[in-house]
Amino acid sequence: MQLEIRPDPAEVGRARRWARSRLAGSGIGADEPLAETLILLVSELVTNAVVHTGRPAVLRLSLPGVTAAAEQAVVRLEVVDTSGRAPVPRCADGDATGGRGLALVDGLADRWGWSPEGAGKRIWCELDRYGAAQDGEGATAFGAGAPAFEGYEGLAYEAV
Repeated sequence: MQLEIRPDPAEVGRARRWARSRLAGSGIGADEPLAETLILLVSELVTNAVVHTGRPAVLRLSLPGVTAAAEQAVVRLEVVDTSGRAPVPRCADGDATGGRGLALVDGLADRWGWSPEGAGKRIWCELDRYGAAQDGEGATAFGAGAPAFEGYEGLAYEAV
């Protein structure tokens, strides 16, 4: 599945809506933490493509089918643009309104990277989908070894 992205900031919202519409047939519920993480990653990668390249891009999404095997499947998100500039993680200070996108991708995705693609590049990330397992405290854990934080549904973050 893919979506053509114009170099317009309004495309970020359209990309999120498109990704949400694709979740229905994948067996990933819209209320699952994985779905919200995926939508956040779509926002970050599409925003980076639109803001930092000013060129059209393509959003690709690979979702598992609705099968028992999908409980252990990988969700892959890719953004391909025509800019040859490599993505550069930045260190944003506390007052900056941007510069944290790749750090967020690094913190949320199980894997991510980039590679040259023709005259441009492909930035990708993957999320592992595991069946929800109950830990000894009754909290739901998502992902092998991922801590479960009550109220944050398996997502951890650090405020700096």
